Amino acid sequence: MGYLNGYADPEYIENLQTISLPFLHNGKYRAFPVQGDSMPPYKDGAYIVGKYIEDLSELKTDKTYIFITVNDGITYKRFQFHEADGICVKADNNFYEPYKIPLTEIKELWEFACSISTQEYEPEEFAQLSIQNLFVEIKDDIRKMNVQNDLKSRKN
Repeated sequence: MGYLNGYADPEYIENLQTISLPFLHNGKYRAFPVQGDSMPPYKDGAYIVGKYIEDLSELKTDKTYIFITVNDGITYKRFQFHEADGICVKADNNFYEPYKIPLTEIKELWEFACSISTQEYEPEEFAQLSIQNLFVEIKDDIRKMNVQNDLKSRKN
C-alpha cells in the first residue's frame, strides 16, 4: 500500500531500495512483490520486475504486465484487449475469470522484464498444481456440456 500512496511523490520514489541487474538496460525498472495464486508459477515471496511503459498503445496481447490501479492496487495479469473505456486482463490460473480495468483507474503500467524467486519449490507443490489443473479441466468440461445441453434444448 505504501507504493500506491507514494508513487507520485518524488521523495518516496527516491528513497526506494535499488538493485542493479546486469541484463536490464535502457529504461526504468521496478520490482513488485507477488501475492496470491492467480499467476502461477509465481508465489508469495517472489518479485516481478517490470519495465515502465508510457502509453497503453504499447500493450501487447497475451503479454504480462503489472497494473497500478486506484481500486485493485498492484496487480499482475495478462493483457487481452483494449476497449474504449478499459482494458481486459486475465490471470494465468483459469480458476479466475477475466475482468476489465477501467482506464480511469490505471495509474502506471509495467511490462514484465524478469522475476526473482526468494523461495524454492517443494516437490509437493507441483502435485498441487496438477490437481488444480485437473479441477480447471473439469470446470471447462462442465461448462462445455452445459452449452451443448442448452443448444440441444433450444433445438427441441
